Amino acid sequence: MNLASEPAEPMVMRLSPMLPAEGAQAILNAVPMPILCLSPENGISYANLAAESFFELSLSFLRRQKLAELFAFDSPVVTLVAEVRRRNASVSDHRLPIRSPFSSSERIVDIFALPFNEMDGYVLLMMQERTLADKMDRQLTHQGAARSVTGLAAMLAHEIKNPLSGIRGAAQLLEMSAQESDRSLTRLICEETDRIVKLVDRMETFGDSRPVAREPVNIHSILDHVKRLCASGFAQHIRIVESYDPSLPPVLANRDQLVQVFLNLVKNAAEAIGKDAPDGEIEFTTAFRPGVKLSVGPSSERVSLPLEFCVRDNGPGVPEELKPHLFDPFVTSKTQGTGLGLALVAKIVGDHGGIVECDSAHRRTVFRIMMPMFTPGK
Repeated sequence: MNLASEPAEPMVMRLSPMLPAEGAQAILNAVPMPILCLSPENGISYANLAAESFFELSLSFLRRQKLAELFAFDSPVVTLVAEVRRRNASVSDHRLPIRSPFSSSERIVDIFALPFNEMDGYVLLMMQERTLADKMDRQLTHQGAARSVTGLAAMLAHEIKNPLSGIRGAAQLLEMSAQESDRSLTRLICEETDRIVKLVDRMETFGDSRPVAREPVNIHSILDHVKRLCASGFAQHIRIVESYDPSLPPVLANRDQLVQVFLNLVKNAAEAIGKDAPDGEIEFTTAFRPGVKLSVGPSSERVSLPLEFCVRDNGPGVPEELKPHLFDPFVTSKTQGTGLGLALVAKIVGDHGGIVECDSAHRRTVFRIMMPMFTPGK
């Protein structure tokens, strides 16, 4: 039965017998990925709000279309849907060019199609535009950039820290016999040697390849802890809000390292907002995003990264010239910054099997972390 010809009983009413139509529709409309439900004849039985926005067509118009009419004649989407029905199993494809007769633009998307087993012959079609996915793929290169600091850190620790201790000791001896007008210079020498030592200490963390103890942790307890630390310190002048998915499964991680990750991100956000902003706001969000799969690490196997943790701020945004190199070591826009904070974030997240990316515009900068969920027995 083609539900597209039965407007009195839309597809959303049948998606779940446990929910009223309004509840099922609200759930589908909350999903940010475009979703189409296809009838056995490939009619568009239902489309969520994201799909309406993606195709720039209304639901009523979409429901009058066939799949082949919605995409260009040479699109592999129709073949992919046929394969789902033939195998009665999920099928996905990546980096497909999507063209529609109703739009002149071409988009690159990942397609995820699966049989809707509750209704024979129906297929759910989900799409993810490659804009976000490509950004995340690029972030994988930053993990290698962060690790490239390892050899440099080991060299600096040996070749620089020991001479610095001698320089500091000599400055302290000079201060004892120096005139008051010269002691400011000896104190400056001591302060600068201390600053360099701290910088080298931070770089040494990139070379720490020892295995870290990990366990299933609740990301919300970590974020709440970070919020308490920040609200009583460097972010006390900023409003911190949360938007959490309470049903989120645990993540296999080292709690202390994730605390360090989010502290770095919140500190960056607070510094970007500044102390004089009257409406400064930082938001923590968590969500479950099925369908995101990337090749992480040396293996070519694509790993599912469904857990999404975001830190958003309403600061001025990241300068355009820094965006491609944001997670590289020594890249910073701060006059007193070292450029190691975000590189360390990328390393820790990468060591946990995840990725981090940044989407920045004026008054809206989002650092998005995608990580695998904890699976018992693995």
